[in-house]
Amino acid sequence: MERICAECARALPRTSYTGNQWSKGEGLSRCAACVHGHYSDTPAAAQSDSGRYNRSSRATFTDDALNNPFAEGAFRWVAKGRYTRGERQGQACVAKWFKTGVVFESDYFTLDIKAIDKALEIVNRFNELGIVNKPVKINVPEVWTFDEDAAYEWAGAKVLCEPFIQNYQKFNSNSGWNDDSRAWGEVMQALSHFSYHITGGNHVLCDLQGGIYQYSVVLSDPVILSRTRQYGVTDLGPPGISSFFSQHSCNRYCRPNWTQPANPRQYFTPVRGTTMIGRSVSTAFSRPRNTYYYG
Repeated sequence: MERICAECARALPRTSYTGNQWSKGEGLSRCAACVHGHYSDTPAAAQSDSGRYNRSSRATFTDDALNNPFAEGAFRWVAKGRYTRGERQGQACVAKWFKTGVVFESDYFTLDIKAIDKALEIVNRFNELGIVNKPVKINVPEVWTFDEDAAYEWAGAKVLCEPFIQNYQKFNSNSGWNDDSRAWGEVMQALSHFSYHITGGNHVLCDLQGGIYQYSVVLSDPVILSRTRQYGVTDLGPPGISSFFSQHSCNRYCRPNWTQPANPRQYFTPVRGTTMIGRSVSTAFSRPRNTYYYG
């Protein structure tokens, strides 16, 4: 059963509302994310207990770091810098930006924040269960802009900035790959399973990666798989959800009452990296005869 949130206008399952909000009825109920200030196109004023924030207003990145980023994905680079103003002054941070020609760049900033908001909502609920003795946290990026007096190629460019994560490791991917050879890998698989259960089978939080700290585990760049594919090119939709559970085996951290798809099938090859799919329309049968090879 779904209901339209009176604030963000999203169609959400019963599990996305508190009992008090649900009882208010259609047109009045506000989802938990809106009540707690998590759903917004801009950084929320009320910060989540499960979020790890910049808490700074300025950072610097050397030309060497920008021209030689330490991490490279299929469509973006990651460079390491340092906060120079704010609560995290002196601490390391990272900037993430897009490769030339990435056509979904403008949408990705919005979709990235949107996925983080949903992830925070799920992780908050998971932490409340107390399954493990350390909370799971998520790096919350902000869209920052290089100063106009920066080097010519960077002036005015937008990046996602977030705190640096030590001892980075990958726990699972959005195609079903997972490493549950250690306890935290099992916990992350349980978190992904829980996300399906708590959202009524509408979402799976996955592509979990980050660092294990003394008092918490910090994740970055999570992916949300959804029934309606509303989270961009890494959201593999229902086939992704099915593929994920085709590779999932419940472990000691999963609970027997958590729901999962009845007969999951493998639609994607389980790979460690992040799988992306675009939206395309075939032209082979929609164009006039003999014009397929012409512009």
